[in-house]
Parts: sequence; structure tokens; C-alpha cells
Amino acid sequence: MPPLPPTSLAVAAAVEHLRTQQQLTTDELAFVTVLQGTEICADRLRAIERGEASATVDELLILAVALYTTPAALLSFVPEDSPLPDHQLATAVPSDVDQQELRAWLEGRTALDHESRVRWAEDRVQRLEIRSAHVEDQLQAAYEELRELGELADQEADALPVIRLRDRIQGGGYDLTQMNVALAYAEQRLGWLQEEW
Repeated sequence: MPPLPPTSLAVAAAVEHLRTQQQLTTDELAFVTVLQGTEICADRLRAIERGEASATVDELLILAVALYTTPAALLSFVPEDSPLPDHQLATAVPSDVDQQELRAWLEGRTALDHESRVRWAEDRVQRLEIRSAHVEDQLQAAYEELRELGELADQEADALPVIRLRDRIQGGGYDLTQMNVALAYAEQRLGWLQEEW
């Protein structure tokens, strides 16, 4: 049997992930579909999850409802712990379309012609710049609050407000790093798209 196309593989991974996340067995998910009035038997669900069969359009909608998600989320699924894929995320879309752009396209918020893709990338860079600046401002405010506490922060290091402040700083530093990586990636993608123009 030839391997399934990328979109079918994304749906397979999404169904398994969401079913597991919701602590449902395959039989339980099949029962949920019965309660909806349109059954997908457990054997069929297992075949979809294992990538042995593609979900039909009707099954995609049934599974989206049963798993409390959207068809777009199933179609654009990429596991969080997955490295950046080196292949198409969905059947027939350009290979450099990433998950967020794919999701926006599936939801009708952008198109895949070159001009639309450049506009999408420009908007994304701008949004990430704004978010990065906001996260940096929040982090600097937390550092300033810690500086104002001065020696008291050292003396009361176990006090809940000091612990929360240090957690805010640690979380803010992590968020800022993540934001800057995402921004660098978005700027790189925009550069590639503009060069192709």
C-alpha cells in the first residue's frame, strides 16, 4: 500500500493525539460517534489513526465534532514535539507553507497566491514584533519590581510574592526567547518570499 498523502497523515496524527489527550479509547470514541448519530466503527478509527486509511470528508467532520475541535485543526495538525517538517504539511500546497499559514488558508483568512503569501508573511512579522516588544516590556517591568525590592527580595526569597515575581521573570525570559526565534523565522520566510517575487 502506498503511503498516505500529507493531509491524511496529519488527520491520523490529530485524531490519535486528541483522542489520547481526552483519555478516550478507540472504542469510546466510536461510541461518541454513535451518540452523534453517525457511527465510525472502532476498526475504522484504528485504520485512520494508523495511517492505513484516509478519513473521508464526512468522517473528518464527525471526528471534529466528536473531539471538540475543528476540521481546520485536524487538517493542519503538527505534533508540538515534532521538529520542523521537511515536507509538505498538506496535499497540493507549497512545501514552504507552515502550520499557521496553512491554518489561516483553511479558515479562509489568506490565499496561497504569491501576493497573498507575502502580505501574510509581512503581517505575521509585524504581529510578532508587537508581541515581542510587549513581552520584553513585561519582563523589564518584572526586573524593575525585583530591583525595587532590593535586599528584601533576598531576605524574603521564600515569600510567595517573591517566588511569583521570580517565576514571572523566568517565564518572561523563556517567552521572549521563543518570540524572538519565531520572529527570526518569520523574517527569514518573508525574505524568501520577497526574493521569489
